[in-house]
Amino acid sequence: MAQKRLEGKVAIITGAASGIGEATARLFASHGATVVIADIQDELGTAVAASIGEDKCSYVHCDVTNEGQVESAVRYAVSKHGRLDIMYSNAGILLLSPSILDLDLSDFDKVMSVNVRGAAAALKHAGRAMIAAGIRGSIICTASVGATQAGYGPAGYVTSKHAVLGLVRAAAADLGRYGIRVNCVSPFGVATPMSCAIAGMTPEVMEQMISSSCNLKNVVLKANHVASAALFLASDESEVISGHNLVIDGGNTVVNCASLQAIEQAINGA
Repeated sequence: MAQKRLEGKVAIITGAASGIGEATARLFASHGATVVIADIQDELGTAVAASIGEDKCSYVHCDVTNEGQVESAVRYAVSKHGRLDIMYSNAGILLLSPSILDLDLSDFDKVMSVNVRGAAAALKHAGRAMIAAGIRGSIICTASVGATQAGYGPAGYVTSKHAVLGLVRAAAADLGRYGIRVNCVSPFGVATPMSCAIAGMTPEVMEQMISSSCNLKNVVLKANHVASAALFLASDESEVISGHNLVIDGGNTVVNCASLQAIEQAINGA
């Protein structure tokens, strides 16, 4: 039997009723963690927790824009399971805006509230719980390739993910003295229910589109790939890694695909 990398650990995952969060909840539980799903999708979240197993997973309603609910979710985990070892702040939204010239500032505020303020609340209250119990825990946030480059989403989303990366680095500086690691995962496009609904595509069509634009060929980025990266950062295997942005993008953000194609065409045409 493969080693269970999170045996005995307690984890909260926000936004885990579907998509990347759900895949991570299932993977964490399979590696021995007791998981608390914190989400606003009550029916889905309850069903996911039940399918994982009542002895391994439970659901709590949590709107991450409400700091009190984030604090309550942390209190719930500690009260129910006696500790908190892992906080994975994964909840996020993307609202389409065609241009900065047409930016709806109310939508901008919503994106920042979920993606940035929600992550800040998770870092704050998970960090407090870990410090109070003397736990050298791991806190992970979902950023994006849009955290380091524009062009991977509308202005509000790209701004929010840049802010998440800055927040992770600032929190790593603050919490390192307590032995608490803070990192983020930055995936390229993943065909989650949210992204498919926004794009109006089936998962198959979206994956084909994403794969065709990816530098690394013959692989399709899926939620499980991101979950595996989060598992590494949650486990003791990453005990000396903090403030890191683990990019999961098939090399896209380090390769200028347009220039590469132009060079290849010039060489082949020479």
